[in-house]
Amino acid sequence: MSQTLQLFRADAFVPIETPAQRLSIANDADPRETDLSGIAVIELHFPKFSDGRAFSQAFLLRRRLGFTGQIRATGDVLIDQLVQMQRSGFSQAVLRADQNLAHGQALLAHYPAFYQGDAVRTAPHFVHA
Repeated sequence: MSQTLQLFRADAFVPIETPAQRLSIANDADPRETDLSGIAVIELHFPKFSDGRAFSQAFLLRRRLGFTGQIRATGDVLIDQLVQMQRSGFSQAVLRADQNLAHGQALLAHYPAFYQGDAVRTAPHFVHA
């Protein structure tokens, strides 16, 4: 199973890291062109539900750049996106204020494992058995 995705609601979320440890990357920027030195948290923004460029950015950060810190989804984040976020390398999701945290966590628990690899566990499920 991929790492557990932490869920927060936008109307109650307060980041615990310092601003110097956090980097926001615009959803039209290439993460490979970013200096990640000293960065503990990268925020990737979903300007609207149908804009999925942040999924590609998260995947690049985890798989190609080997970023091991927190990758946080912000913006128009809905519970419908959570499973794919977890599989793409996100570790935190700040849900839009009208989203139900308990329902989001239930959705994540509904899919405990996947046969194919993902951004965090690259090998297929049968290799881990």
